[in-house]
Amino acid sequence: MASMIPRLALALWLFSALVSAQLSSTFYSATCPNLQQVVRSAMADVVRQNPRNAAFILRLFFHDCFVNGCDASILLDGTPAFASEKFANPNRNSAQGYEIIDAIKARVDANCPATVSCADVLALATRDGVALLGGPTWTVRLGRRDSLAAYQEAANRELPAPFSDLSVLISMFRDKGLTPREMTALSGAHTIGQAQCSQFDDRIYNDRNINATFAALRRRTCPPGGSSALAPLDGETPYQFDNGYYRELVARRGLLQSDQALFNGGSQDALVRRYSVNGAAFARDFAAAMVKMGAIRPPPGTPGEVRLVCNRVN
Repeated sequence: MASMIPRLALALWLFSALVSAQLSSTFYSATCPNLQQVVRSAMADVVRQNPRNAAFILRLFFHDCFVNGCDASILLDGTPAFASEKFANPNRNSAQGYEIIDAIKARVDANCPATVSCADVLALATRDGVALLGGPTWTVRLGRRDSLAAYQEAANRELPAPFSDLSVLISMFRDKGLTPREMTALSGAHTIGQAQCSQFDDRIYNDRNINATFAALRRRTCPPGGSSALAPLDGETPYQFDNGYYRELVARRGLLQSDQALFNGGSQDALVRRYSVNGAAFARDFAAAMVKMGAIRPPPGTPGEVRLVCNRVN
């Protein structure tokens, strides 16, 4: 029996490596040929209903990939065996869009039962949401497997906070294999979406590297000590995926401290300025960084499956 354990571990490692090696844009060409059209149509419906839905899905993808790789662990409800990432500090009362992925998965499974992973549905829906709001598109490599557990403690540790400074951000992204340039490009995801007052009240009341008029505007709806009131991360074009976020940073109108940290006399100032005047450069770098982030994989030997329902293991 003991001699079987190393062989089992090796088999699991080979399975994980094989899955990673198989990531391909044509992974489902034979088994689910209409996959991308189904996901795109579903996302078009939900973005038409509410443009914020694109931001919800984009944030889910970021928070999924940063915790144990892109394995849809963020979608799992808790069980006696593990606590859900949905209730990790960075996600509690803020992460949304779970039901959207559940609905898209159901539509996909109506065409191709038990074939496409929730992780791949999330990756495709993220790309399509960005494109539907005018952002870039990119080729999504597919073949991910869904995790068999969630990792709440890792989510608490490994997701950047809205109060992070530049050195912390660079370190956290490097831990995921992403460069400072890619970190700055990926931060442009904040060109859509909103944040709660409790995440930026300290900035608008205490920071000095902030536009005074902007701070006064945000104080109208955000009291000291915070609240659940929302404000757009990009006040210039909140429902358009463009480079307005970087123009806001240059004007000292970054909503979060972690946003303005990118343009505060540090190593990313020049790149932020470039993106602020060159939307094509931002779009190109963002798309490339999304492909790279989307390839972050679980540790070798981590087993996976294709979930039938995204919020629970089979």
